Amino acid sequence: MNRYEEVIAKSKVTADDATVKAAVAKILDKTAENDNREVYKFLLGSIDLTTLSTEDSEKSVAAFTRRVNDFENDWPQYPHVAAICVYSNFAEVVDNNLDVEGVDVCVVAAGFPSSQTFQAVKVADVALAREAGADEIDVVMNVGMFLDGNYEDLCDELIELKHTAKDARLKVILETGCLGTAEKIRNASLLAMYSEADFIKTSTGKIYSGASLEAAYVMCQCIKEYHVATGRKVGFKAAGGVRTTAEAVAYYTIVKEVLGEGWLNADCFRLGASSLANSILSSLEEKEVKYF
Repeated sequence: MNRYEEVIAKSKVTADDATVKAAVAKILDKTAENDNREVYKFLLGSIDLTTLSTEDSEKSVAAFTRRVNDFENDWPQYPHVAAICVYSNFAEVVDNNLDVEGVDVCVVAAGFPSSQTFQAVKVADVALAREAGADEIDVVMNVGMFLDGNYEDLCDELIELKHTAKDARLKVILETGCLGTAEKIRNASLLAMYSEADFIKTSTGKIYSGASLEAAYVMCQCIKEYHVATGRKVGFKAAGGVRTTAEAVAYYTIVKEVLGEGWLNADCFRLGASSLANSILSSLEEKEVKYF
């Protein structure tokens, strides 16, 4: 076995789908205790506010960014979002228009959403995004390599992308809706973390089904095991289909119960979404709000 196969073989994280489903159901019994305004505020501050549209342009992305600037003045009682997430070619647009301290510039890069292009193109894309002002870079694991068992090349590519990103956070998207099973999600999570990922992320939301609570549970168990083994904290990001406050509270509950309070901050927990911010604002205001 190579070193990556050894890591997978040693893992004690459950790979049984029925066990995972039962564990998630038990955890979700605790969501009611997290269904409150303070958690809503935390969740709002954990959002990577996202626009990934074919119609995106410099003008539209600049306006999207300025809306985040306006939010700090219009809703000073609430936290701002954690990041603005755009295609890599708009990193500079966000960076030039963003005035709010503490909001990161996040991009999707490296052949998003399929990861199907030349490795040199992926590396160049990440390098250009970093140079243009990206603080965080979300890339997709090469699922084809993973399914073929080509772990060496897969992990070498992710490591090169992290080294290219330098001090920018690298979030590795597993595309859990494609992987499907707890076993595959576990194995992909471990490979990403041992390839220097700063976050592991569920989905692109573009091709396959998005985040699921079962996938989140497995990923968080892997993060916990990895932290015990290495002392390194890796973040978790749910993305793809997280649209309502209730759904966000469920993911919060999974992270809280599996990983604990130490992961309940924007450095370790994110939600990638476009409409979720409005849902949470509506919950906070107890009326419909369409701000973003």
